[in-house]
This record gives sequence, C-alpha cells and structure tokens, in this order.
Amino acid sequence: MLVAIGTKNKAKTAAIQNILNCYFDEIKYIQADVSSNVSEQPFSNAETRQGAINRARNTLEAKKADLNFGLEGGVQEIGDEMYCTNWGAVALNDGTVISAAGAQFLLPEEIAKELRAGKELGPVMDVYTKQQDTRSGSGAVGIFTAGLVDRTEMFEHIVKLLIGQYMFMTKK
Repeated sequence: MLVAIGTKNKAKTAAIQNILNCYFDEIKYIQADVSSNVSEQPFSNAETRQGAINRARNTLEAKKADLNFGLEGGVQEIGDEMYCTNWGAVALNDGTVISAAGAQFLLPEEIAKELRAGKELGPVMDVYTKQQDTRSGSGAVGIFTAGLVDRTEMFEHIVKLLIGQYMFMTKK
C-alpha cells in the first residue's frame, strides 16, 4: 500500500505511521509538502476542516497514492474563549475524501490575544515555551495538558477515525 502524507511535520507524520502500522502490512510512506490553501492560522472549524481536505486532495494530486493524508490544526472562538481545533482528511485514489475532527481544548487568554492579533499558534507557542518547533513535538496540547496528551497522540485519534471509516467503506 502506498501512503502519502501531506506534511513534513514530525508529529503529524508519526501519528499517521503509528496508526497505519497497526492495521496494514507492507506500507510504503512518501511525503508531500503541499498547501492547505487556507490561512496560515485557520480561524474556524470550517476553515480548519477545509485545510485538511485541501491537503489530502493536493497530496493525491501530487503523489497519486492509495491513501493521501491531510492533517490541519486551527482555532475557533466560542463566546469569549478560544479553542484549538484539529481536523484530518484522507483522499482515496478514486477521489473519495473522508474527514474527521479530533480533540478541542481551551487556549489561555494570553495565547488567544496573540492569535487575534494575527499571529500563528506555532510561533506563539515557541515564544511562550522558550522552545523551538513545539508544533513538531508536544504542541500546544502537550503544554496545556501538562504533558498528558501530546500532538502526535491528538492526531492519532483523528487518523484512527479516518482509517476506521476507510475500513468500513472498503469492507462492503
């Protein structure tokens, strides 16, 4: 099975590989650095979902794999609070696209203010934590859950939802 991953982000790549390796044998992974065709910082569930779908479709177009993944993180406001939101999509080689959402968690107001000012969550988290490339490691979710959930684990749940739907569809 040929699996294309529409990112070079280590946390997202690990999530896809960790889950698929549990359910399939003889997988060849390839990566594609593709655009989400949405804002650098998606600001709604709809935009984040669209970014994941666009990444999956752009990966399919670039690599023509059996399974073509797009994972996207964004934020959304509910009332006066801002939540981190996460979506994934897989495009099949026949053009079918499956999408699913994952965990959402509250961002502290000091982070939300930076995002409302036009900044992107990844760089804001790097400044906040005094670390580099937090988005490829624990991510905001790891920081704000005291390490109980990291970014790979958060995306693994989404990948599992996607693969479960794929397995259900192809079983018929």
